Amino acid sequence: MSSPSEQIQPGGTQQLLLGLDLGTGSSKAVLATPDGQIMATAVRSRTDSVSVPRPGWAEVDPEAVWWADVTSLTNDLMAQLPAGGVLAGVCISGVGPCLVLCDTDDKPVRPAILYGIDMRATAEIDELTRRFGAQEIFARGGTALSTQAVGPKSLWVQRNEPEAWDRAAGWYNSHSYVVKKLTGEYVLDHHSASQSNPLYDIHAAAWYEPWYAEVMGDLAAPRLAWPTEVIGAITSAAAEVTGLPEGTPVCLGTIDAWAEAFSAGVRRPGDLMIMYGSTLFFVQVLDQFAAHPQLWTTAGVDPGSKTLAAGMATSGSLTSWVADLTGGQSFDDLVTEARNIPAGSDGLLLLPYFAGERTPIFDPRARGVIAGLRLQHTAAHLFRAVYEGTGYGVRQILQLLDSEVAPVKRLVAVGGGTQGGLWTQIASDVTGRVQHVPRHTIGASYGDALMAAIGVGLVPADTDWTEWGSDVVPNPDHRAVYDELYRDYVDLYPATKPIVHRLALLQESTAT
Repeated sequence: MSSPSEQIQPGGTQQLLLGLDLGTGSSKAVLATPDGQIMATAVRSRTDSVSVPRPGWAEVDPEAVWWADVTSLTNDLMAQLPAGGVLAGVCISGVGPCLVLCDTDDKPVRPAILYGIDMRATAEIDELTRRFGAQEIFARGGTALSTQAVGPKSLWVQRNEPEAWDRAAGWYNSHSYVVKKLTGEYVLDHHSASQSNPLYDIHAAAWYEPWYAEVMGDLAAPRLAWPTEVIGAITSAAAEVTGLPEGTPVCLGTIDAWAEAFSAGVRRPGDLMIMYGSTLFFVQVLDQFAAHPQLWTTAGVDPGSKTLAAGMATSGSLTSWVADLTGGQSFDDLVTEARNIPAGSDGLLLLPYFAGERTPIFDPRARGVIAGLRLQHTAAHLFRAVYEGTGYGVRQILQLLDSEVAPVKRLVAVGGGTQGGLWTQIASDVTGRVQHVPRHTIGASYGDALMAAIGVGLVPADTDWTEWGSDVVPNPDHRAVYDELYRDYVDLYPATKPIVHRLALLQESTAT
């Protein structure tokens, strides 16, 4: 990469791209040059921004959280704009798929309903599946209806909060809500639309009007565009509150996991990204359309592309749960102690289904199970068992991809969970797979900046900013114990399913 001085254009200006990502626990922004050099970054962290009014629900106040994050981050970065710097483009990503319902003044009519971790619409999933037909939904959208889908959640609001639904004039994902406030444009990217089942036809790359009308009624459909497309410009009203120059081009962007995959160069068929965070998420690029009922087939980031996706509901968040249980023991100390625990956690096995599970079981009433506990086990044992339990979940998903859909050729690990190396090492030991880790794990905001550079025409569409760091290589000494415990892990869920379902119903009945 060239130095900042080499980026200065003949006229004395420096073209810069702004990427913004709206996360669950924090939002991040980056200013980058057209060759990927990072000029400035900003982070806005929060606590308790996700509301859980009832078990299985997950909500965010879009204005108080996401829009507040955007205005804070943009003003921060504009203050760091180097001398001679000119903002050439903006792109946004965010958590999703979400359901953000807004009125004619772009004011949310209720809190945003989050992605698959919000499991309120199980009855609506069943109803729409019966109404349209499971095979028909799968054939048209490439994905079975699940808690990840937007359509059932829309129906839930109509049934349970009709006053809010009647006030809604538009619906958004987290990033498209921000795009609307920045540009006034009512638009959704093809990828997010492809996760809005059963509203979108993945083969036609268009809304499927008969089902859209039946599920969404008179609520207008946003126009569709690809994530790298320029769809509008910063308005004078948005410029006043964000500090962004009026008229700056805005690219649409997409859901955060796909922006992060884009940032890590996961763009060729057979590439798979594992994003290690509060949840685990997987994105694999396809060379042609493929589908499986236990996976999500979606539109990709590059125009016309297709991807497979999978997700685990709770992963890194479980390590925070263990840290909280210790009553003050630091996270770093737990990692150090867990590193010294033998592979297999001295016979401790954990199912990480604390908030239900997405791939591969798609069971909103699944719950966490800890098997083999004895008095000699410590918090460090439990901490390591969390990493191992999520590692077994990774192995399940990789086996599903390899054996039944599209073999994984290259595995790229990204996200905050790659730092420190213990989690990724355990995952490689459990799966027997090498993982490639980029040198910079900036995340989705970096992918957003690249999308902006492509969208405004500063770089070719196939540009890749990735710099590779290290490889995580499996330790063969751990293979035997993990093979044995993996078989037990696979057996543990069906063996305990009737009990945990009864417990989940009890939790639901006693919720206030």
